[in-house]
Amino acid sequence: MSEQQPNPYASNNGAPGSPSYGYPQPYPAAPGYQPTVGGAGIPAPAQPPAMPPAPPAQPPVMPPAAQPAYAPAPAPPMGGAGSLTLGDITIAGDQIITPSGTMPLKGAMWNATDFSRTETKIPSHAIVLAIVFFIFCLLGLLFLLMKEKTTTGYIQVTVTSGGRHHSTMIPAADASTFQWVMGQVNYARSMSI
Repeated sequence: MSEQQPNPYASNNGAPGSPSYGYPQPYPAAPGYQPTVGGAGIPAPAQPPAMPPAPPAQPPVMPPAAQPAYAPAPAPPMGGAGSLTLGDITIAGDQIITPSGTMPLKGAMWNATDFSRTETKIPSHAIVLAIVFFIFCLLGLLFLLMKEKTTTGYIQVTVTSGGRHHSTMIPAADASTFQWVMGQVNYARSMSI
């Protein structure tokens, strides 16, 4: 470009050394919550805290004879709802606690998706027994009626509340795992109303 025709799109009319087209731009602010890596329930590295945390208060020391044999666990704050755990999602009181942060229980949207599959096949030992007993008698073919069911995969449970979203994977142990998870999700939905 020449001096007679300056760049109309540049700030400062194309002055040398000045950034053009709005570059460089500042880095975006950190999100208000820590997202998980790939939805696998592994929290992303946390941002450094703005202020150092206060030192924890030391409990008073009791003589050994006065100490109880066990210390009861503190009860979670209850806001009229029970407790429930699905994978790494926990409902305690009126909060949903996930690795990516806490969410309000009221108005939460729950979803479950079945990514499992159940296969039925003839096990290899049944095939061997059928061949061996076919030679001696024709009843060996009855071993081919043996079936083996194997379930693989997982069930994905997602929750969305308060502008946050979290999903977890629950491994499928057998064909009835999805029905069990749906029962838990329906209970969580009833508490979210």
